[in-house]
Amino acid sequence: GGELKAEQWIHRVILTGLIPNTIYYYHVGGNSGWSAVFGFKTVPAGTEGWTLRLAFFGDMGVDNAHSLTRLQQEAHQGMYDLILHVGDFAYNLNTNNGEVGDTFMDQIEPIAAYVPYMTCPGNHEDTYDFSNYRNRFSMPNYEETESMYYSFNLGPVHFIAINTELYYFGPFQMKRLNDQYKWLIDDLKASTTEEAREERPWIILFGHRPMYCSTLDEDDCRNVNARTRVGIHGNMFALEPLLAEYGVDMAIWGHEHTYERLWPLYNYTVLNGTDQPYTNPRGPLHIISGSAGCIETPDHFIPRQPEWSAFHSRDYGYTRLTVLNKTHLYLEEVSDDQDGKVVDTVMLIREHHENFTQYITDP
Repeated sequence: GGELKAEQWIHRVILTGLIPNTIYYYHVGGNSGWSAVFGFKTVPAGTEGWTLRLAFFGDMGVDNAHSLTRLQQEAHQGMYDLILHVGDFAYNLNTNNGEVGDTFMDQIEPIAAYVPYMTCPGNHEDTYDFSNYRNRFSMPNYEETESMYYSFNLGPVHFIAINTELYYFGPFQMKRLNDQYKWLIDDLKASTTEEAREERPWIILFGHRPMYCSTLDEDDCRNVNARTRVGIHGNMFALEPLLAEYGVDMAIWGHEHTYERLWPLYNYTVLNGTDQPYTNPRGPLHIISGSAGCIETPDHFIPRQPEWSAFHSRDYGYTRLTVLNKTHLYLEEVSDDQDGKVVDTVMLIREHHENFTQYITDP
């Protein structure tokens, strides 16, 4: 796309036979190499006895990328095994015939060359049928879905990435949406068998546009019938029922340029259950983390915080997630406006992973 119709060569390499808990060094291109020497450390084997550490965020651009420097530093300090960038890159990857996208890739290189940098598309990636996104990022199952949706296992967690933009870009995306939805159901069925859940109990789904939000704008998450929640055309492809039926533990979103943590809920009904709502919660934990920094300033919140919203912040920042073991997961929100101060924490404890529909009653 763009006036120049510029061409670029994207090189993909699959590394096989890697040994767990091992440091590897590499460079790109032949014996002499085109690049500097980079390195990464593989995670330990198995799903128990070690701590999985990651950071996640959405909506980070070339300009005003408040969180970038701190994330670069922390990645080099060995703080993370994984990064999740939940949509909206560069603002935009295709701008100036792709030059802004090239600059963005240079900016994340100090992170992505050393730590797995996992992505999903956002609304800022839709230009030229997501061509810059599809060609710049190589996610699992790329040959079939071109990084638009996929899943992977790491430690005790099954991660699922989806493309929420298929709900918003018209009839020509219907086949893709249908394919994604069918794939998602099959993936959830496979990851929630008794054997699979015993081995890898946590299920974390991430996509760009949230089902709920309390920001003061006209985004779809402000609507009761948000498309990602209830589906389209008579509840086709609704996501919230799948989260409940298959007991998805956490749903991570971006799009809103804020941080917001919700109480466990379904259909706007809070399912806290006890005075310790995040101990064996009766619904998924929704987290919006879209304030890493971009040319669009932070969003404002509606004057009265809804009962289903537990905490929110307009500070620039990102979210850390530590999976301690098969029952405990610890989350903290980092504020760049407050020099790295942690402004929100929660310990999610789940002693048994289960279907949530038993806790849902019709209004």
